[in-house]
Order: sequence, then C-alpha cells, then structure tokens
Amino acid sequence: MSQKILVIEDEPTLARLLSYNLTQEGYETKVVDHGGDGLQAAMQQPYDLIILDIMLPGLNGFEVLSKLRQKGNATPVVILTARNAEEEVVQGLKHGADDYITKPFGVAELLARVAAVLRRTQADEPGGEGKKSTDKVIAVGDLQIFPEKYEVYLGEESIPLRPKEFEVLLYLVQRPGVVITRDDLMNIVWGFDYIGGQRTVDVHVSSLRKKLEMNQQSVQIESIRGVGYKLVAHQGRKV
Repeated sequence: MSQKILVIEDEPTLARLLSYNLTQEGYETKVVDHGGDGLQAAMQQPYDLIILDIMLPGLNGFEVLSKLRQKGNATPVVILTARNAEEEVVQGLKHGADDYITKPFGVAELLARVAAVLRRTQADEPGGEGKKSTDKVIAVGDLQIFPEKYEVYLGEESIPLRPKEFEVLLYLVQRPGVVITRDDLMNIVWGFDYIGGQRTVDVHVSSLRKKLEMNQQSVQIESIRGVGYKLVAHQGRKV
C-alpha cells in the first residue's frame, strides 16, 4: 500500500511540484492550501508524513504544527522554510517538526528528505499503554524508562516525549557519565543519512532538559562545551 503524504502549501506552482514528484515516486498525496483546512485534514485521517509550509493563510505553519502536537497527533512533519531562515528552523523543531527543507530546493533533495524521515520514524510508534512489572525498565534516580514502549516516568508521573527526544534520552541513560558527541547522537538517533545539522541535536536536548529537570533533580544532562552532552546521576541516587 502506498504511503500517504499530506501537503499543506498555498503556493499553487510549488504545491503541484510537490504533489507531482511525490506521486511519481509512488506516494499517495493530498494537497491543502489553507492552514485551518490542513489541520482539519491531518486530524480526520492518518497520514505517514506531512509537508507543511510556514507561511499559510488562516493558521500559519507553526500554529498548525503546535495544535497537531497538542492534540496528540505524532505524524512526522517536514516544514518548508525560506533559505537562511535559521530562526524558523529552530522554532519549527521546537514545535515538534521532524525535519525541514529550505526553499528553493531540488527534487532530489525533497525526495531524499522525505524518504529519510519516513525511514527513521517507522520504528517510532509508541508501545501499549500502562506499566507492567514484566516490562524491561531502566531506572536512573527517580527516572524510569521503558524502552519497548517508548515511555518515561518520573516517580509515578508520565513524561510525554517526542520519539527523537526519547531516543536521545535512552542513548544517554545507557551511558551515564560518558560524554557523547553531537555527531554520535546525530548518527545513532537520526541516522548516517540525515541531511540536517547539529543544531537539531541541541534543540532536542534543550527540550528534553526542560521536560525532565523541572520535575526531578536526581538526573541532569550536562553540556560539554564544543563536544556534546553527558548524563549525570547525583551522588547517593540509584543508577
């Protein structure tokens, strides 16, 4: 069965270009030219991927993305942004985007990024609900991680993480006290074929810190300037 891609883009020529080339590659596409309509379409039926422009009538791309994530929709999203608009890229990643494409772009780049995101996210589906005593668990301080179910708990409180945030945390937790470079995180979590830059790692780690460190003090992610990150468990806590 063909993978379904929702294209939310209001510029007719670009929308046709996207739809045509994705269809030629074997994907099934639906094009929507309005932010509000795009949000509604994304919530009405499941898609394997969403390509989302930032500048849209009605709701802009950031608003669409934010509302999708707030509603629990975890469909992978690739944002379209203007060249040299680093702030747009960062903001999109913070809102939950999985990747970005800068305009203008080539067809080869478009198809490569779409394929890479789909490939990376195939294994990102969360596990079943609820904790079971037989589930594999990694405990660090007050933090409990259930790798097979993509679930994280601080005490009895569930901490919702995006798939890539979970994978970054899991990799760090499995190597407490060891400095992990940005390149290592990029290759392990996003794959060697990932086209984005190290800023992606920094944004995900920053978001992960905010979700974890506000709720407990037994585990922290420390920055090693110019190198990467390490997970530190405070003395006296269980590792």
